Amino acid sequence: MLFDGTSYYFSINLWPANTARAGATIRCAFSRERGQSRRRTSLSSLVAAPPGALAPQPSRPAALSFQGVTHRYGSRIALDRLDLDVAQGEVLALLGPNGAGKSTTISALLGLVRPQEGRVEVLGSDPRQSVAAGRVGAMLQAGSGIGLPPGVRVDEALALVRRLYRRPAPHDQIVERANIRELLRQRTDRLSGGQAQRVRFAIAIAGDPEVVFLDEPTSAMDVESRQGFWRMMRAFGDEGRTVLFATHHLAEADEIADRVVVLNHGKVVADGPGATLKAAVVTRRLRFVCDRPDRANFSDLEGITEVEIRGTCVSIDSLDADATIRDLVGRGVPFRDLEVTGAGLEQAFVTLTECRAVKAALPTIAPGTQSAATLAQGES
Repeated sequence: MLFDGTSYYFSINLWPANTARAGATIRCAFSRERGQSRRRTSLSSLVAAPPGALAPQPSRPAALSFQGVTHRYGSRIALDRLDLDVAQGEVLALLGPNGAGKSTTISALLGLVRPQEGRVEVLGSDPRQSVAAGRVGAMLQAGSGIGLPPGVRVDEALALVRRLYRRPAPHDQIVERANIRELLRQRTDRLSGGQAQRVRFAIAIAGDPEVVFLDEPTSAMDVESRQGFWRMMRAFGDEGRTVLFATHHLAEADEIADRVVVLNHGKVVADGPGATLKAAVVTRRLRFVCDRPDRANFSDLEGITEVEIRGTCVSIDSLDADATIRDLVGRGVPFRDLEVTGAGLEQAFVTLTECRAVKAALPTIAPGTQSAATLAQGES
């Protein structure tokens, strides 16, 4: 992060999965004017990097690979020249707003859709071949139903699915991994939402897959069920299997995934550990107690972007927490129980998907063409 006296800058490194292509660094700028601090998301620079300079060097072979993949539904672009590699044994969280391309990404990996452009590989083969060989398991969104055969017992459904594979996982192993032993004698149409999700997970891993895809896997679970599910999933990943899951629960992505990929409009706008994505956001949040808070005392503090007052609790988002605190003390504002925290993954997600520099510039500006500084002037 840099500060030049009027603006803060942070950099997000972006790179395509194919290391033969040049990567780029996006820098989002945040202006600060005393009394009128405002965040702006204009493009300040786009710097071409030499081939391979920004790309991570994988120590494990790729289990999943997208190479220049584009897929459209009519005139709507779901995936836009997507480049992405996922290493074997990696647990990856796929984030993005509705319509970002998450479900299409998983459908392409399962061979349910064939992209109009580019290449998709799963375990080094065409996705349909890997699925047919029983090397892939999936737990997709169930729509309006529970996604299970109706009117049968859980143990009957599980036995049926195991018979579809040449080398299924042992029955007791599946039951233990999915924690469904007490559900085996129940009918599928009498399961609660959380119970049905656990059974669906058991069916997804019945073939002892090397790769598992999960689309919003904990959407119907309560907190306790969700925590138990992710303990199972972490143990599954610790066995060296590859897990890719799409979720709207950002705390889950932060805690469970080795790596977080943020999609927006079918493009990767951020890729890295959750901690790295959070560090890309310069905003800090100040929380404290003030007996008689007056918004007029806080609205023009140094460095602030947002102020929220609930009763005696005051929350302030600031681009310079030290300057904001000094200003509070200098004005003699009485406060106590001060807490300063960094950005969470949710705040990073919002910032990354709102930043036009990250969202739109990379695919439209080729390295070595018109300077980004000139384009930035055009945005303002």
